[in-house]
Amino acid sequence: MSTRRYILLGGGAVAAAAAVAGAFTFLGTGGSEATADDSPASTADIERRDMARTEDFDGTLSYGTVYELAGLLQGTVTDMAEAGTVLEPGTAAYFVNNEPVVVMQGELPMWRDLVPGTEGPDVQQLERFLSENGYENRFTADDSYTWATAAAVEDWQADIGMAETGTVPLGSVVFLPHTMRVAERIASVGDPSNGPILGYTRNQRSVTLELEVSDQDLAEEEMAVTVTLPDGTEVDGEVTDVSTTVSGGGSDEVASGEEEPTTIEVTVTVDDGPLGDLESAPVTVELTRDVHEDVLAVPVEALLALREGGYGLEIADGGETTIVPVDTGFFERGLVEVEGDGLDEGMSVVVPE
Repeated sequence: MSTRRYILLGGGAVAAAAAVAGAFTFLGTGGSEATADDSPASTADIERRDMARTEDFDGTLSYGTVYELAGLLQGTVTDMAEAGTVLEPGTAAYFVNNEPVVVMQGELPMWRDLVPGTEGPDVQQLERFLSENGYENRFTADDSYTWATAAAVEDWQADIGMAETGTVPLGSVVFLPHTMRVAERIASVGDPSNGPILGYTRNQRSVTLELEVSDQDLAEEEMAVTVTLPDGTEVDGEVTDVSTTVSGGGSDEVASGEEEPTTIEVTVTVDDGPLGDLESAPVTVELTRDVHEDVLAVPVEALLALREGGYGLEIADGGETTIVPVDTGFFERGLVEVEGDGLDEGMSVVVPE
């Protein structure tokens, strides 16, 4: 759901009138009042500034999708990492028959035993791990599992308390594409090890929000945004993904009987520092686009609805006032973009109180 904080006016559009009509005095361009209003008034200076189209959207802060880590070894779970553990390369995700199942970085999952004579990208992932962890002088880091590789594996197995076989059986290593984080324990100590063991997520919190397709131009990758946490803290964020898959729409109807809107998912990464231990929370994401630079702006309350239609400003000059018709643009944070004959920065406009 979005909370719109701008109103686009122009070309005769009067959508803003209903929202703020109570603040308007209806005047003719000649300055005569059509409705008496004796309420006190103050003045404000016309500003020159940049104005933008800005919207707030509801989003959810979390670690993202929870994936399932399933064990492949026959045996018994004797220990496992706790929720919140960061599964960096070299970390034991869990233990089977009191031996660690170790995490290594790699795009490909393990699908076979790794033994002398094996060749392929999975071997390359293993050898890269060994090379980065002090075993680089024992073999050539390529995609071939040689006897030199086996000797390095034996040394590594001895160092971490595994049986020194020189081979890596299917399921004794877990290749993960990124540094992950344990979200939950699925199994319990004593359970069979050839089933679901842990739930894990990326080790980076992000915000997801659903944009209606009509609003998709508000978000683009690498765009800076502001995320407001439940306690009001503002955190810097960046749009890192704008989905091209549309959800909703069609003939499905929501509970109100209205057609479900078509939406796309947007992912925003956030500055981790201010988040503390917050794992999941509703947040607000401010998206800003279509900046109008170097325009004139006045408080929204200064707008007057003119008898003949449109809007005007009451310009105060000394003891006299003049009504000037204006065209309006973006509304932002209590200000409205205005354009009219003779308007200039620093002029005083009447603002009814």
